[in-house]
Amino acid sequence: MKNILIIKLSAIGDVIHALPVAAAIKKTWPDCHLTWVVSPIAADIVRNSPAIDNIIIFDRKKLNSLSSFIKYIRPFSHQLNVRHYDVSIDLQGLLKSALVAFLAHADKKIGYADMREGSFLISSPVKGSHQRGHIIDRYLDTAATLGCAVEDVVFPLGITLSEKNKALSLLSENGLTVESRYIVFIIGANWPNKRWPTAYFSQLAEWCENHRLTPILAGAGETDKVSAVQIKSSASDIDIIDMVGKTSLKELAYILQNAMAAVGGDTGSMHMAAALNCPAVMVMGPTDANRNGPYRQPENAIEVGYPCRHCWKRKCRFQRDCLAAIKPSRVITKLENILEGGCHSTILCPESTK
Repeated sequence: MKNILIIKLSAIGDVIHALPVAAAIKKTWPDCHLTWVVSPIAADIVRNSPAIDNIIIFDRKKLNSLSSFIKYIRPFSHQLNVRHYDVSIDLQGLLKSALVAFLAHADKKIGYADMREGSFLISSPVKGSHQRGHIIDRYLDTAATLGCAVEDVVFPLGITLSEKNKALSLLSENGLTVESRYIVFIIGANWPNKRWPTAYFSQLAEWCENHRLTPILAGAGETDKVSAVQIKSSASDIDIIDMVGKTSLKELAYILQNAMAAVGGDTGSMHMAAALNCPAVMVMGPTDANRNGPYRQPENAIEVGYPCRHCWKRKCRFQRDCLAAIKPSRVITKLENILEGGCHSTILCPESTK
């Protein structure tokens, strides 16, 4: 193999899930040139990865009208076809990724098992031994069918020295080091029903205080900033460190890499924590832990008991706060088990030399 194209556009967690495919390919063919097509929102995840040679940005928002489509697609196609690809791997499995695969003209076009919106007409779905397993293993089935060894799963995030130093500086500003006992609260998520109640995070912060653990709030955007204010207001006598909106993805990755644990819903930063082997206590309702739980940490997933769980809906049809059914005591039990088992996480992610 000389030139390989991976198409995984978004979201952040999904791109993290797909990273081991790049690692497996690069390990099998070290001299191959691997290009990744990604959406702007998730580009930082693949940037500086030691397994990826080139990144092409695909901006779906520029296809919203016929005129913008015509204006955008020609230069995009030209950029895409600078190289002739031996194989393209569609790990998105949607119409937009099918368009990219079609434009790439690879000799061989494959995709992962669950392809929708007609994408299977462009790329042949690979239904390997993990088609009902975790999404990471489903993606890796595509690498396996090409002849790659996939047993040694690696997430080549590529945290740069600059990102590491910025993270260290941010910790230092708050009186912490990577040796400190801290737990990261991932307080946001794109879906409203993937967000654990802020009152529960406040209660968890109180538990941290009693166990000499420092809670760090992490997230991005206005919704998460509002949630952070609510959490701190409800636990005003506790030293809670608010890093919402203050870190890049890779800076947060380094902080997570050295955390005692992370707590949150099914969202990108939690999957990044799991990828870095940080114990990730994930509260889940609308999505399935078997498919989307913390990778290789099934014991750290907590699912609601509702019969309608795994509905895969952004909004609850019963108008209830789905994750409110998971009380802080259940998360605390998980954290106690983690703390009894050891200290800081083991680094499994290769750093960038840049």
